[in-house]
Amino acid sequence: MEKENCCQLCSSNKTKERSEQEYKKLINRLNRIEGQVRGIKGMVEKNAYCTDILIQVSAVNAALNAFNKELLANHIKTCVAQDIREGKNETVDELVATLQKLMK
Repeated sequence: MEKENCCQLCSSNKTKERSEQEYKKLINRLNRIEGQVRGIKGMVEKNAYCTDILIQVSAVNAALNAFNKELLANHIKTCVAQDIREGKNETVDELVATLQKLMK
């Protein structure tokens, strides 16, 4: 099992070692989102107009959705595909459960 490309089972929890490129890409996205959230907090602290805050919140939601899409795509291409190749069909059930939670 390649460490960079698949989830590792560690007794009761799973972890994943990501490539340097994937790690940097995800962290950069999260840093931008964190900055956006701090900006919204500043807007509230400065009594910004509600509509302006709502628009920024919408932008954060879109950024989080983009983060989820990227992470999910990588998960399917690496962890899920590897587990299916290894006959671990329970991973498909886990993916379905995850997608159901994401689509609430």
